[in-house]
Amino acid sequence: MAMAADTAVSAAEHAQHLLLGLFLIFAAAKVMAEVFERLRQPAVIGEILAGVLIGPYVLGWVEPSEITHTLSEIGVILLLFSVGLETKPASIIKVGKTATIVAVLGVVLPFAAGWGLMELYGATNIEGMFVGTAMVATSVGITARVLGGMGMLGATSSRIILGAAVIDDILGLLVLAVVASMAAGSTDFVKIGTTAGLSLGFVAVVALLLAPMLTRHVPRLGAGVRISHAAFAASIVLCLGLAAAASYIGVAAIIGAFLAGMAIAEVSEDNHELHSQIRGVTEFMVPFFLVGIGMQLNLTIFNDMNVVWMAVWVTLIAVVTKVVGCGLGAWSLGLRGAAQVGVGMVPRGEVGIVVAQIGLGMGVISESLFGVVLFMAIATTLIAPPFLRPLFARTGAAD
Repeated sequence: MAMAADTAVSAAEHAQHLLLGLFLIFAAAKVMAEVFERLRQPAVIGEILAGVLIGPYVLGWVEPSEITHTLSEIGVILLLFSVGLETKPASIIKVGKTATIVAVLGVVLPFAAGWGLMELYGATNIEGMFVGTAMVATSVGITARVLGGMGMLGATSSRIILGAAVIDDILGLLVLAVVASMAAGSTDFVKIGTTAGLSLGFVAVVALLLAPMLTRHVPRLGAGVRISHAAFAASIVLCLGLAAAASYIGVAAIIGAFLAGMAIAEVSEDNHELHSQIRGVTEFMVPFFLVGIGMQLNLTIFNDMNVVWMAVWVTLIAVVTKVVGCGLGAWSLGLRGAAQVGVGMVPRGEVGIVVAQIGLGMGVISESLFGVVLFMAIATTLIAPPFLRPLFARTGAAD
């Protein structure tokens, strides 16, 4: 009886601690978002800085945990799903050629520059390749959040960014597979080829087959369904299902979520209630994703000036190579359009962090180098939004 009572007390204390943590995360995110909106800066910066502030390295109010990580994952999945709802497959296919060029240049240039910089610093070959791979990644969730808030997801440059991000994720996945195989001592080309085939096949099936099928048949399904908010429930099922499928194949879950939204974009276009419901859930969950990024920034890396300078150089090159590489790929849009695409592809966010965590887990990069990549991922995420707003300020929503 005493043991059962102790267990019940422990569970109650855990629930209290969890609820307090969720309250602090959400409240801090919204307060900081309001502050930055009043300063005429993107709210997303305030929400990320809220994570830095309440995280373990400043005030220490909230510690990252499995639960906060899970909520963060759900948040970014719903964010990309809502972005997909605003993006019709035809609009992405229309800019497919440009998006492909943007993605390829946005992979080659950062990887080569990151690898070369680490060689100059005397890092090992594998360390250089892991840093280069982390610089390849693009976290389109941050850019999508900013553009969605401005009502600019329909702009040509926005569609190129979204299309390039899907291709970028597949290319980045293949680069990571090769580098991880080399770090393990061998390269399994059969596995890499299989992953590439599955990834491309998954995207093609959803965009070219599933989307038209849903457009034709979904409107008829509502007649025989009795549950309330059936469209919302079906949308969430599709979102989570394709996110899970993408994850099992080896593509990022957010790509599956984005494709799920895109698959029903035509169907949901006139369903204002569905968009309102999705927006409400997204506004609740996305702050956990943004605050989660901020909480991972370990400020103690600044105790060593060598690490500080390395972090500054890696971040500077990460920004320049994406802006130049992706901007050149979109040069047909003119200088302003190229700048929009280049800056929109800058944030590394959680994708770069995951690459660094894999390298650290394999024991092929040091703690200090992990800190450098972490700083780069968060800094690039903070740098892009202030430039996106003025770049898109005088652009038509569907130019």
